[in-house]
Amino acid sequence: MARSSTRPKLILTDEEKMHLDQLRQSKTAAFRDVQRAQILWRYDAGEKVSQIARELKTTRNSVLKWIDKTLQVGAKVGMKDTPHKPREAVITDDAKAWVVNLACSKPKEFGHAAELWTRSALARYVREHAVQAGYPALAKAAKATVQRILDAQTLRPHKVKYYLERRDPNFLSKMKNVLLVYQEVALQNEAVTNGAAQPVVITVSVDEKPGVQAIGNTAPDLPPVAGKYPTVARDHEYVRHGTWSILAALDLHDGHVTARVEERHRSVEFIALLKDLDVHYPPDCTIRIVLDNHSSHTSKETRAYLATRPNRFKYVLTPTHGSWLNIVETLFGKMTRTFLRQIRVGSKKELRDRVLLGIAEINQMPVVHRWKAFEALEATAEAV
Repeated sequence: MARSSTRPKLILTDEEKMHLDQLRQSKTAAFRDVQRAQILWRYDAGEKVSQIARELKTTRNSVLKWIDKTLQVGAKVGMKDTPHKPREAVITDDAKAWVVNLACSKPKEFGHAAELWTRSALARYVREHAVQAGYPALAKAAKATVQRILDAQTLRPHKVKYYLERRDPNFLSKMKNVLLVYQEVALQNEAVTNGAAQPVVITVSVDEKPGVQAIGNTAPDLPPVAGKYPTVARDHEYVRHGTWSILAALDLHDGHVTARVEERHRSVEFIALLKDLDVHYPPDCTIRIVLDNHSSHTSKETRAYLATRPNRFKYVLTPTHGSWLNIVETLFGKMTRTFLRQIRVGSKKELRDRVLLGIAEINQMPVVHRWKAFEALEATAEAV
């Protein structure tokens, strides 16, 4: 026979009972307050402590804690947490600084094979060496403890963010030259819009998009089916037919694209693009080309061809690792988002034909690509 409890019953006023009834059914109150109200309500209704703990999925000690406290000081005060002063931090600032210093170092500096810390590996190293380093409070530090220390300094030693080192000593001056050309082009285009004659100096942006893969399917694509299959279905296996390089020249005045699709990007192919530009533009104008310092652009063969067309071409070189300054990159981005997106072909030749078709479609509705971030000119002026 179960032993009857000797603990007295709660004596609650009607107001306290109404408050507990409302609180135990609340959907917006804090969980701890709702649970405590349920404990007191159920105990007042005559339920056993074990039954209350089982129904609320908590422990007997937790149920008894709030019942006993209410018996002592009443329901309103008994449901509240006892005020207390927070303990002084056991992990000192020096200990935290030691953890931060470890996180800012590489594991290989401490004899490990890994290049970067994982949070688990860093926490394990902290525990193993805390006493030796003079910080015994960290001897049992869990991964979460170490993570809180890192979060306070916004440290993510397990991640890598790439940057590009400036290796061109004349980066700023070259960038300024390119931006001044774009600024001049913008003024020329505005003048033409207002009725001025076409400029004598035509500016084009030239670069290549290498390694465009000719990928073919091993099984036919399955088309969408309304109400059943919302997307194209494609076999995950594929075959490689080879690659092409796209050499393109983007006219910054009218958006026309002059392009070639070649297997390689040598002086021969670049000279062929120059000849296409020479044919396309009036013979009495100067073709100003914004391009990078690729070897084929300044090779002996290329210079020999340029010598046969004196004053016809004028180079404006972008700085090393400054391809983002070349507006033609926006054209390549447009190709990637449109006709090159998810493209599959039956042969390498088919890819070449479709790329040329895509460029022809662009030329049917050309878009003038503009440079708008001229505030960089102010930054270069201050740095010079």
